[in-house]
Amino acid sequence: MNKLVLFNINDLDTFLKKRPNESKFGEHIKILSNTTNIYESLRTLDVSYVIFGIPEDIGVFANYGHRGTAKAWEATLKVLLNIQSNIHTKANKVLVLGHLDFSKEMEKIDHLDNSDKNIAKARKLTEKIDRHVTELVHTIVSAGKKPIIIGGGHNNAYGNIKGTSLAYKKPINVVNFDAHSDFRKEEGRHSGNGFSYAYAEGFLKNYFIFGLHENYTSHLIFKTLDKFKALKYNTFEAITIRKDKKFKSELERAAKHVTEKAFGVEVDCDAIKFIPSSAITPSGFSVKKARAFVTYFGTHENAAYLHICEAAPTADTEVIVGKLITYLITDFIRANQSIYESRQTIPN
Repeated sequence: MNKLVLFNINDLDTFLKKRPNESKFGEHIKILSNTTNIYESLRTLDVSYVIFGIPEDIGVFANYGHRGTAKAWEATLKVLLNIQSNIHTKANKVLVLGHLDFSKEMEKIDHLDNSDKNIAKARKLTEKIDRHVTELVHTIVSAGKKPIIIGGGHNNAYGNIKGTSLAYKKPINVVNFDAHSDFRKEEGRHSGNGFSYAYAEGFLKNYFIFGLHENYTSHLIFKTLDKFKALKYNTFEAITIRKDKKFKSELERAAKHVTEKAFGVEVDCDAIKFIPSSAITPSGFSVKKARAFVTYFGTHENAAYLHICEAAPTADTEVIVGKLITYLITDFIRANQSIYESRQTIPN
């Protein structure tokens, strides 16, 4: 786990902005002091959620995309640590673990154009990233905690799925809030084929894509999705433009497909209207709908992880991105934690 950089007290002091008569989220989180036996430290720590970042955009570049997703992790920390700590935000149940450091790998593609040779190089680097994400997610899930993974491209869905699957020793399901299927052909790893690789290798069983954009999904992808019972989807246009389908009933249909066993919750910020991302859209779901999606699936006990990816903040938009991701994190924790709290209130 040599790529893991722990979040430490100095980092906390840098980001945390204390105010009189207020109690901030960052004042109540847990942190680890060293990387010795991460598994045992996580297993014995009284937390439910382990947050870590993947500040990289190599997988996005490998998919001919616009870089910038490496900046989402820091943007999130600046906001998350400074929200209020109260009965609703559950900071005491959270460990901020740190981030996987791929800065050296990022340097290898800096200033490169998207020639075939350079794209091939980036795809090899993405495979390397996969291994580290897989290892860390596997460790967290094996220790009985739920990872919340922030930042980077959607290529990291592969490591999330594989790591969780290996921890459970069986394939898992996934629901993906996304404008794209990311189920493209296995042509070398990038941000557009994490799910197809995971499915082909047996780590992903049932897969539901929520909100595909019809203009940006190829005929071949639609044929592939329609071919297999394990793959289901709806489209953004069917729900919000033609209104052939209702948002709530589609949530229920997706839940029937994935929630009977351990499943991952994936949120691609490309699906949210006007959010700075690798493929920003003027026509997408609202932030309110994204939050409703995360809350709905967070209330299911089998939700194994949350992954928020593809946000690409600039200096002018990092507060917006940080607030969005923080809302989604706290929505998931609030919804998921309610499962355990409701059990405690039921008389024996």
